[in-house]
Amino acid sequence: MTHVKRFQGIPMSKSMRGLCKEEDYVFLGMTEKKTKETAEGAGALEDDWRDRKEERVRRRQERDQQEKERLREIEERKKEKEQQWRTHVAELTSSQEKTLPDRLARLKRFREFQRKVLVEESGMEGGAADHIISRLLTRM
Repeated sequence: MTHVKRFQGIPMSKSMRGLCKEEDYVFLGMTEKKTKETAEGAGALEDDWRDRKEERVRRRQERDQQEKERLREIEERKKEKEQQWRTHVAELTSSQEKTLPDRLARLKRFREFQRKVLVEESGMEGGAADHIISRLLTRM
């Protein structure tokens, strides 16, 4: 009824006032329809907004899940590589432990051979010769 109060303050003829009332009622009828449509549209917009929000939340959860999965796979690969490295080091250590005694035995035989050759070449025998030959071998 606010339209009646608004129109009363405007000076115009009776016929003009009647015309304005008709237009006003038509306009008010249209606005009520639009208001209903707008309310329905707002409900639809709200549903659409809610759907989009749920979709964003779902996508965020999927991204978080994929990130966790990726980090888990990286961690697994890291552990696997570390295990491979430990196995490799263990194999190297074991093979070196096997070859060291053989090398030591070969080195002792070679030193004995060198000592024997030096004793034969020098022609000396006895304690003094052993001392001189040991110093020579140490220098080598």
